[in-house]
Amino acid sequence: QVQLVESGGGLVQAGGSLRLSCSASITGSQYVQIVHTMGWYRQAPGQQREMVALIDSSRRKSYEDPVKGRFTVSRDRNTVFLQMNSLKPEDTAVYYCYVRRFSGETFWGQGTQVTVSS
Repeated sequence: QVQLVESGGGLVQAGGSLRLSCSASITGSQYVQIVHTMGWYRQAPGQQREMVALIDSSRRKSYEDPVKGRFTVSRDRNTVFLQMNSLKPEDTAVYYCYVRRFSGETFWGQGTQVTVSS
C-alpha cells in the first residue's frame, strides 16, 4: 500500500506564493520503490476535480493550461512539490496529491485547502 502525507496550503493574498509537498511511503517492502507518476489535482466547490501538474519518474512534466508559467512541479524520489506563484482567486480549491505506481494503481491524498483572497 501507499501512504501519502501532504503539507502546505493555507490562506494567501492574490499575487502571493504557496508551496505544497506530498511524500509517498510504500509499505510492505524492504526496498525503496519509486512510484511512476506523482502530482496534484484540485477541486473547487461545485466543480470536477482537474489535473494541475504531474511529473513522472523520468521527470517529464505536464501542466494544466491556467497554471503554466506560474506553478512548478518537482520531485525528489517519492516526494512531490508544487511551487505556486502569482496565485489568483480562481486557484482557490482543495488540492489533492496523486500517485500512480508502475503497476497502474493510483492513490490520493486527503487534500489540502488553498484559499486565495482578492
